[in-house]
Amino acid sequence: MRFMIIIQATAESEQGCQPTAALMTAMARYHEELARAGVLLDASGLQPSAKGWRVGYGASGTRTVTDGPFTETKELIAGYTLIQVRSRDEALEWTRRFPNPRGEGLDAEIEVRQLYEMEDFAGVDGVEQFRDLEALRG
Repeated sequence: MRFMIIIQATAESEQGCQPTAALMTAMARYHEELARAGVLLDASGLQPSAKGWRVGYGASGTRTVTDGPFTETKELIAGYTLIQVRSRDEALEWTRRFPNPRGEGLDAEIEVRQLYEMEDFAGVDGVEQFRDLEALRG
């Protein structure tokens, strides 16, 4: 079972403010624990939305590109950690240990979402193409 731990953006992260040394140390320690346990798949911070863009899809088939920054920080993510564990309970235990992404004593929130696996799409037309793609990735 794979889970993504999503770190919500803040006004500070959107301004490109760098984390404190204490937060970097706490995050590094946490990710080292995940790696030693063999459950860490990937983790990274994201650049502010000012360096990104969104693609909108219209009903008529049109596509529009909108450059950042985007105003609603509560709808943005600042980073993620991707883990693979045996159960939801194990994922919950790991996320309870996640360091406060803004630093201890500050209000913050992370979101955790389970990723779909190929078996979740059994019987869905077109899923075989994704299985073939997985085989190509090795």
